[in-house]
Amino acid sequence: MNRKLILGERIMYVDSTATVNCIFTAKVRGQLTLEGLIYALAKIQQKHPLLGVVIREDETGRPYFVSETKILPIPVQITERRSDEDWQRISAEQWRQSFDVAKGPLARLIWLRSDEVSELILVCAHCICDGSSILTLMRELLQVLDKPETRLIAYPAFEDIRTFIPNSLINNIGLKIRLRLLSGLAWLVLRFKTRGKIPPPGPHYLVHLKLDKAATSQLANRCKTEQTTMHAAFAVAFMEAHRQIMGVASHGKVISPVDIRRFIPEIKQDQLFAFAPIAELTTSAEKGADFWARARQLKNDLTAAIDKMDIRKLLFTSDYFHSAGKYMVKLLKQTDGTHDVTLSNMGRLDIPEQYENFILETIYSPSAAFPWRNANTLVISTFGGQADFSFISQEAFLPAEKARTILQQMQVLLSTNHEHAPAH
Repeated sequence: MNRKLILGERIMYVDSTATVNCIFTAKVRGQLTLEGLIYALAKIQQKHPLLGVVIREDETGRPYFVSETKILPIPVQITERRSDEDWQRISAEQWRQSFDVAKGPLARLIWLRSDEVSELILVCAHCICDGSSILTLMRELLQVLDKPETRLIAYPAFEDIRTFIPNSLINNIGLKIRLRLLSGLAWLVLRFKTRGKIPPPGPHYLVHLKLDKAATSQLANRCKTEQTTMHAAFAVAFMEAHRQIMGVASHGKVISPVDIRRFIPEIKQDQLFAFAPIAELTTSAEKGADFWARARQLKNDLTAAIDKMDIRKLLFTSDYFHSAGKYMVKLLKQTDGTHDVTLSNMGRLDIPEQYENFILETIYSPSAAFPWRNANTLVISTFGGQADFSFISQEAFLPAEKARTILQQMQVLLSTNHEHAPAH
């Protein structure tokens, strides 16, 4: 492989000295071995091309994925486990520990080890994986760890984003001329807008909580009754809690990443890919609408936004804006934006609980500490019948104490609104 990062990957990359890392933690009960972990990671690395690349930059600073035939194995770091909260401290440390992109690999595993219970903390550079990708890696790691004979089938890397672009776009001369003009204008405008200094970010933090099985089940049933989704209920509850705590500072807007695989079936569910298109949605507390009316509206708005997405055209268009990429990153580091949170709901995780040699006790939703001025990110997943929440931000934008209050109020809103379902 020798291809430039697509624009979405470029933004997740940020720069060679401070990669954005995606972290995913699984709590396992049973005996694990270092040899087993090393063997499983080697199999995974052989399957996924992006686990065998380094990143090099050309003379203009544009980054490229380059296959490295002598790539080092994915390393395992062992830390002795002392409490159930250690994984949160390790996660925060791993946000700050940049990958050596010139040497690779762009993944590592932290084994938080004790006699009976371990946390496996998988860390990947965000420019090679989204939430679906890191879930795939964890699933495969546990599969091979339990049954070393498991076969993982390697797949070819794509060499050019145009692999996914129809000829009707590639051969559209008028469109290409417009995109060249727009990209030049974007470069000029963003360069002007980002002339100021980047405010120093405060330390990042994680606020974590779980809903118990009963509350998760009741909420899921109420969402079905109300003809909406868990995602919409989570978004409305967070936004209402944010409005109650932050008042006029709340914008009432949420950004939702969408799995690109639903638009481009050539990218399989078990393949690594980093770019997730986003839908920006508004949830208003006005007009006297109750919680479930707002949740239904948000669900409908998200469905409409997804239906309008032309992802192949978006990928083609973004390929013309690489010259403005570094200014896009700088703008994200400088400005508050107009949204209150990026909310990603991974849904019910497709990963077994029971294995022959160990039990997967729980999974903690992934986290990533973005260097943006507005770092508010909420990732939700459901495993073992429990909804799990990871909220990440930084002190200079949203103090951790306020974030905890918002998440607690969100939990209250979810619990009060799943009760007393009307008879239908």
